[in-house]
Amino acid sequence: MKSLYLKNRLFLFLLLIAIGFAFSFGWSPLYPIFKVLLYLLFALVAVDILILFLRKQVIHVHRQLADTLSLGDENSVSLSVSSSYSIPLAIEVIDELPYQLQRRDSGFRFLLAPGGTKTFQYSIKPTERGLYKFGNVNVYVSSVLGLVERRYAVEESKEIAVYPSVLQMRKHDFQVFTKSSQNQGVKKMRRLGNTNEFEQIKDYVKGDNYRHINWKATSRRNKLMVNQYQDEKSQQVYCVIDKSRTMKMPFDGLTLLDHAINSTLVMSNIALKKGDKAGVITFSDKIGAQVKASRNATHLNKVMEVLYNQKTQFLEANYELLYQSIKRTVRGRSLLIMYLNFESFYSLQRALPILRRLNKAYLIVVVFFENTEISKATEMQGKTVSDIYLQTFAQKFTNDKKRMVHELRKFGIQSILSKPEELSVNTINKYLELKSRGMI
Repeated sequence: MKSLYLKNRLFLFLLLIAIGFAFSFGWSPLYPIFKVLLYLLFALVAVDILILFLRKQVIHVHRQLADTLSLGDENSVSLSVSSSYSIPLAIEVIDELPYQLQRRDSGFRFLLAPGGTKTFQYSIKPTERGLYKFGNVNVYVSSVLGLVERRYAVEESKEIAVYPSVLQMRKHDFQVFTKSSQNQGVKKMRRLGNTNEFEQIKDYVKGDNYRHINWKATSRRNKLMVNQYQDEKSQQVYCVIDKSRTMKMPFDGLTLLDHAINSTLVMSNIALKKGDKAGVITFSDKIGAQVKASRNATHLNKVMEVLYNQKTQFLEANYELLYQSIKRTVRGRSLLIMYLNFESFYSLQRALPILRRLNKAYLIVVVFFENTEISKATEMQGKTVSDIYLQTFAQKFTNDKKRMVHELRKFGIQSILSKPEELSVNTINKYLELKSRGMI
């Protein structure tokens, strides 16, 4: 069928060339033949126009996608094209995508049977939060003759909001609370007795803490029995996000701020599912959004709405102001997961006094980012002086990051040095580790 359309258009092209030569070079004996061919061409074009334009609206298109899109994920879009023509058609569909995507490859070509329906899918990957406006769907239709093409502009305009990644949240939720987590990078840790919240008395098995042996129950049952304690719940878990200029750096199409926002949504969901309270604080040169830790049924939606509206502020972070705000807002022992970005050892030293003061009142985990592009440069083969210089600089930068981790741990501050794409998994593992050790 497709070759037939190509042959028709090739025939038209050759015919027009032949007629042009005939009239240009004065081939008078061939005039009658070319006139007949020209009239035949006009007749075929007229027939093709009648076939395509005889009815007003005979092509229907429906675009289907989620009510909200997930930041940084592949979101599926479905287009369904149906025809009420009684003849087969050659179809080209061009979807008008939001300008934020900067894509010009949303066209599809296919053949559609008489009265048939064709459904196909493609995916889009939003790299910034906000409203994305989809325009019309343009459908170009031609018949078997392939001489004329008709355009249908189907009204399918729609605005969709791009939120922090709900898909990642559901994925990590599934990994943490199912047995498949061991194969997905999430370490499920069983906690046996590090708090005073009693759960049950059970038979002693190898590996149980001998300090939890219940001697009264042991004497009654004539075998070793131990007390088992459950995770302490309703602890406050705050995600503190730096919105200063250092968080604007892009990795894998997303800024560090967006990576931190996606991870915050994942962590808030996991904390709520674990029975803890989740809160959010953002800051730069001034304090931004503050969501007090809670575990209400609608609290996750509130967190998502707040994260949706966060934007980078192109100024230096004010840690002294952050300390004062946290002391006023966060009451009692709490876990503070702080998404920061230190690009030099000097920048860490400036913030370190505040971090140490916070660590005395709360349990803090400093999360900062590994520059994966610079890390790749350390593995390059140095063939020129310039290459050797870049490799040396990259190694120094990488060593500085490791030195920062050592400096934080020296003062008893928990830290995570993570690649942006592994941020959520590493943060969840640290949270589960702290829960298993009874530190929160």
